[in-house]
Amino acid sequence: MLKELRRRLRNRPNPDETEALSGRARVDVKTKRLALRLRAGDLAVVAHEDLDETAARALVRRRVKAVVNIRPFLTGRFPALGAQILYENGVALIEATAPDLAAFTDGTEISFDGRRILDQHGQPICQASPVGAGRIEQQMMAGRRRLHSELEQFIGNTLSYAEAEKSLILSPLSPPALTTQFHGHQVLIVIRGQDYSRDLAAVRGYIRDVRPVLVGVDGGADALLSAGLKPDMIVGDMDSVSDQALGSGAELVVHAYPDGRAPGQERVQKLGLSHCLVPSIGTSEDLAMLLAYEQGAELIVAVGSHLSMFEFLEKGRPGMASTLLTRIKVGSILVDAKGVSRLYQTGVRWTHLVVLTAAGLLTMVLIFLSAPATQNLGQIIWLKIRYTLGL
Repeated sequence: MLKELRRRLRNRPNPDETEALSGRARVDVKTKRLALRLRAGDLAVVAHEDLDETAARALVRRRVKAVVNIRPFLTGRFPALGAQILYENGVALIEATAPDLAAFTDGTEISFDGRRILDQHGQPICQASPVGAGRIEQQMMAGRRRLHSELEQFIGNTLSYAEAEKSLILSPLSPPALTTQFHGHQVLIVIRGQDYSRDLAAVRGYIRDVRPVLVGVDGGADALLSAGLKPDMIVGDMDSVSDQALGSGAELVVHAYPDGRAPGQERVQKLGLSHCLVPSIGTSEDLAMLLAYEQGAELIVAVGSHLSMFEFLEKGRPGMASTLLTRIKVGSILVDAKGVSRLYQTGVRWTHLVVLTAAGLLTMVLIFLSAPATQNLGQIIWLKIRYTLGL
């Protein structure tokens, strides 16, 4: 494991060097929301401790030049994968000492000279330092050493929260009347989690044949649009879904806190879109599953859902009580498609192509030789050869 980590981290020229660079700063307190408006060559400025894999892959897809983080990319508390993924894909990692993101102005030019972040006028904003392979390797190994104690604490928190929240999760929801028809239908819920795009591609045949109700959880709606599919419903706090997806005509369900507060409601109101509020504890993907279950869905297929302890730790959650309780409740009709793309991969091997090509050529040769015209031509050529050689 350690050798493989070292090989992957050092599979770049000058892996521990970050040259001076500059670009337009894009700033947001939420990395997943920031990813929606990044452009190639931008410098993403974030406050994201233990950067998670999903956020890192979103930043890589946007082809950012560097990520400036005012929090540690890796604390050593657990082996978060984000820093490694950025590094392997050639994205510079810079840790800055700014106290908060207010030190940076969104949309302005900033630069890094190897030890400081400078504004567009060349004035220092804060001290900064590059994060190289050695630092990533060191913190990843520290995180692995602490996994046992972190897991023990995580399980304890999960059980504690589950005891306190069980009545809220297991009791029926009280949503307003929904236009999306779940009763008697199969439902595909897409969450933008690990390997979501590959798993979504792997179930395209199922989508084509069954035509399930399509539900996107926040950015999962954009995943559906990218795959050429239109969501029937979007569920979430609406902070990591694009305006395009929100305006696609899908029914919008804003996830509210149990006390009725809904930070995501302001955004859809500004866009002038009709929506409904559904208060619920837990995550938005929990809410999506509960809605489908309680509205009479025949089957729920989840793509990109969060299941592992790593994923919850990366999201900053101390436990997974709501998800555990939700899956206990809906488990009888839930099929999790997470990792289905890696279950069995078919493909055309080069040996198949060679055999197929040889078989085709042999068939053509046999057809050619068996044709009467070909036989007559062959006899003429043979007579010509004999005449030329004097046979």
